[in-house]
Amino acid sequence: MHKSSSLLRQIPKVDELISHASLAGFASGAALTKTVRGVLDELRHDIRAGFVDALPCRDALAKTVANRVIGLQKPNLQRVINGTGIILHTNLGRAPLAEEALNAVYDAARDFSNLEYCIKKGERSSRHAHVEDLLTELTGADAAMVVNNNAAAVLLALSAIGQKDVIVSRGELVEIGGSFRVPDVLTQSGSRLVEVGTTNKTHASDYERAIESGSTGALLRVHTSNFIMSGFVAKPSLRELGDIAKKNSIPLIEDLGSGCIVNLANYGIYNQPVVSDSVKSGVDIVTFSGDKLLGGPQAGIIAGQATWIAKMKAHPLARAMRIDKLCLAALEATLRLYLTPETVVEKIPMLRMLCEPQDSLFNKAQILKQQLDASESGEITVITESSLAGGGAMPEENIASAAIAINAGISAQALERHFRMGPVPIIGRISRDRFILDVRTIGVEDFPYIAARLHEVKV
Repeated sequence: MHKSSSLLRQIPKVDELISHASLAGFASGAALTKTVRGVLDELRHDIRAGFVDALPCRDALAKTVANRVIGLQKPNLQRVINGTGIILHTNLGRAPLAEEALNAVYDAARDFSNLEYCIKKGERSSRHAHVEDLLTELTGADAAMVVNNNAAAVLLALSAIGQKDVIVSRGELVEIGGSFRVPDVLTQSGSRLVEVGTTNKTHASDYERAIESGSTGALLRVHTSNFIMSGFVAKPSLRELGDIAKKNSIPLIEDLGSGCIVNLANYGIYNQPVVSDSVKSGVDIVTFSGDKLLGGPQAGIIAGQATWIAKMKAHPLARAMRIDKLCLAALEATLRLYLTPETVVEKIPMLRMLCEPQDSLFNKAQILKQQLDASESGEITVITESSLAGGGAMPEENIASAAIAINAGISAQALERHFRMGPVPIIGRISRDRFILDVRTIGVEDFPYIAARLHEVKV
């Protein structure tokens, strides 16, 4: 007890530590004072708890303060290198943007814009006008609008139906990331959920029997984008549902989730629904995400019949869910790339990563191996891996890839932490006691930095 009291008396005062020479480069103010107080308070706590036997020197205390002040100045949201092989990694920000989209965001952010102003007419306009023609061209829909994400798009579509029954197959009452559940969204919209069929089988007749004139507001088809069911399963086609909806004068809504603008079967990736196919099949309202298989910014895209789109644009929730100007600029630029289908895969990073063949990835992995070998800091092996689309898309698709396995003389856990805690975090994974970096999601321009971080490993 006597020793701790002695140590407590030796703790420097706040002003004394602030005036330390190593902190002279930091502007004195509330942030510096608060940081110093925090460091000294922690020291007092550790002394009283018996964790400290000797008081740190003032140089060490000042260094701790300096590191914390620098940390406060560093943005929380920062760039990372994605070595997981998961292209649309929700935790890592999903789709990286194309160069054209980045330039559009910069232009929209640096000055004023015609966000809701028609230059030709000299009067107020709608922000939807910047992308509606592009979306109708690419999807074949009569009209379109955008909101801030696909959950908002689904909620707005259901809210526009009014407080009526919405019929959904039991096999499509899904939950996606963040505990977003279709039944909960239905309830929030004021609609009443009517479940039909069973988990594995739902027939067209199930929908027909559930329709009640005056009470039924819509049929809802939900694309099960984050899981698959196989075996003894059945569901009606979109065209069958469209015919039922049309016969009963109610809309067919499809939550497509990821949503493709191009047919990925052309690149060896099958069973991914294309938005234009849904429109052709008679879907009245289709919703999908902007930052998944479209490869753009976060957005909820709604395409369909003009009557229903007009109701959604006029709905009070539309303002609360509206897309901001930066995402809108990025979305427009991304959509314009789809107008030239022969170059779109190369231009949009997500599509480029998704469609890159394994042979090319092995060549890429060999280049990274050579640079890592030059660091002389570990045992490097090129291995076969499986990548994933991620983001709740293509759950059944294991995409053949190539990766680097690193053994650097320390535990895989310690190596993973070393790469993760660098100035630019490198995120990989551990497999069979090795640190793995899948090259499908890593740019060649990042190879020198990865090699430098490996060279810094201390065994």
